[in-house]
Amino acid sequence: MNSVVGVDEVGRGPLAGPLCVCALKLTPKSQFYSNATVRDSKKLTEKERMRLFCILQEEAKWGSVAYALSYVSPRRIDSFGMSKALCTATKNALEKLKLGETDTILLDGSLKAPSTYLNQTTLIKGDESERSIALASIVAKVSRDKRMGVYAKKWPEYKFENNKGYGTLYHYDAIRRHGLCAIHRRSFLKKVLIFNENNKDT
Repeated sequence: MNSVVGVDEVGRGPLAGPLCVCALKLTPKSQFYSNATVRDSKKLTEKERMRLFCILQEEAKWGSVAYALSYVSPRRIDSFGMSKALCTATKNALEKLKLGETDTILLDGSLKAPSTYLNQTTLIKGDESERSIALASIVAKVSRDKRMGVYAKKWPEYKFENNKGYGTLYHYDAIRRHGLCAIHRRSFLKKVLIFNENNKDT
């Protein structure tokens, strides 16, 4: 039985914060390798995600699971676009795992690995059908949320601890009141910036 590597991303759509891609290698020694139902991170509560994340961390210590994260900053997303950001982060996360030739790579949605990885498959809604991808989504989600919690302390006016950088009504209102901070994606906020510019004297 060969290892399976699941790849998923978190943070494609927020107005602020980094993109995060996780590549997770599931070996036959893991309790999650078979006979385990794991749901996509978006369908789990924060408590459920954290419980599974802690189990994965323990398994990583014993080598039955290995995972690698790759982040792309808002500035790079603005400079190169989301498509290139996803490709770069996927490549970097996979390279960190130092995979073997027989490892199977399963990627969620529209993600693709570099062509040097011959045994790869991209699956639409893969996080709902493949446990390795679902586990990768959990690690990516928990890890990115932790980072947004750190940013929330630096820029408390945006309440990143609640919205994780996504475009909630409060977040949009905070942007109009306080402007943008260093982790906002300018390319995602052109309409808001134009609105603010046109209403400076009103």
